[in-house]
Amino acid sequence: MSRPSALTLPPRAHTHRLETTRGSFAALECTPPEDMSVTGTVLMVPGFLGSKEDFLPLLEPLSAAGIRAVAVDGRGQHETSGPEDEMAYAQNELAADVRALSAVLVGNTPTSPPLHLLGHSLGGLIARAAVLSASPAAPHPWVSLTLMSSGPAAIRPEQQKRVQLLIEWLPLLGKEQLWHEMQKLEEREAPGPDLAEFLHRRWLNTVPQQLTATGRQLTHEPDRVDELAATSLPTLVVCGQEDYAWPVPWQLTMAARLGAPSAVIPNSAHSPNAENPEGTARALISFWGAVMSPGRPHPSFLR
Repeated sequence: MSRPSALTLPPRAHTHRLETTRGSFAALECTPPEDMSVTGTVLMVPGFLGSKEDFLPLLEPLSAAGIRAVAVDGRGQHETSGPEDEMAYAQNELAADVRALSAVLVGNTPTSPPLHLLGHSLGGLIARAAVLSASPAAPHPWVSLTLMSSGPAAIRPEQQKRVQLLIEWLPLLGKEQLWHEMQKLEEREAPGPDLAEFLHRRWLNTVPQQLTATGRQLTHEPDRVDELAATSLPTLVVCGQEDYAWPVPWQLTMAARLGAPSAVIPNSAHSPNAENPEGTARALISFWGAVMSPGRPHPSFLR
């Protein structure tokens, strides 16, 4: 489970709702300083058991670089409601939500700043599906895609077993009891009381059918790397140096197959966005700068 390092909103950040053709989504947004022009917008899609708050540590450094940073709760996640129907959380439905959110962020103005798409973990699989669902009749609006701690196919077998247990225990124990069982297996240092209360509340807010449906996606996702490579969309693969969901070599091999730059963020595991936001922000800003300046080489730490 991803968890932010703190819950305090940085300067120029606010919570609001994005109204789309597919419903209302809870969002966190941070805009650049008033005296700085906006060079781009990024839509950030959270992972399994996650929420928009997982991107809180990235908001300030990205916005200070001229990026309008927008993080959302997906359908059925935390503060975005969703139906008690697993079919509503099929990957194509979640991908359609990403397209609808992107349409709102791009707007109808021809001079709107370019839009980047970023997905963390499960969010990377959903973002990839959104890109692959584009067609000549409905082209995608993104100038780049970032896959953060998200692999080529299903998560590693050890993690598949953990997710499968969650899926099996959820209807048997209920969310409250399962939460306490999950805490017994938590290997990280216990969070402070405010963060612990938030994590508990986020878990209780998330729709059970969303957890079940997206958990199955993590354990059954096919390899779609070649499909993504065929789109020629500029892509960055970024991960922590100790990722436990998809091993780093898997992700670097995926980057090679995509012909994409990659960045391994030191001092981080599966959530470099929260564990080393400074290093992660540097990699993102450098990549987006190279995308918007085609002749500019990627920096040395993007390989």
